[in-house]
Amino acid sequence: MTTADYISKNCAVLRTRKAARIVSRYYDDAFRSLDIKNTQFSLLVAIKIGAPDSISAFADRMGIERTTLTRNLQLLEKKGFIEVGPEGYRRSRAIHLLPKGQVILEKAIPLWENAQHSIERKLGHDDWHSAKSSLENMAHLL
Repeated sequence: MTTADYISKNCAVLRTRKAARIVSRYYDDAFRSLDIKNTQFSLLVAIKIGAPDSISAFADRMGIERTTLTRNLQLLEKKGFIEVGPEGYRRSRAIHLLPKGQVILEKAIPLWENAQHSIERKLGHDDWHSAKSSLENMAHLL
């Protein structure tokens, strides 16, 4: 086996990116009727739960770059889903879910549930929990 063969069969980044692209497309398809992407859904859920006041802390919690988060928040704000408050003490910004965002989130949740249950069914209970645990471990180890 060549080094390239070994890499293509064992590289963590290649494997996780491929899986992430496939899963992302699956959820994007589920949300298509609402004209939102899985990333937007994830942010709406995080804001509903209570986003940190710091954009940097929010980006860290979501596992994305600060500039990417800022761009995505601007898009959600433009759609009327959220409100990002003015910069305050220590560059803090309050982020609030607006009524339109709440409505889209309520419509998206059943779509997410269907997609989630479908993935869990296809993987099987044990494989899903093993995959979930492995991904959580990988995210915390690195």
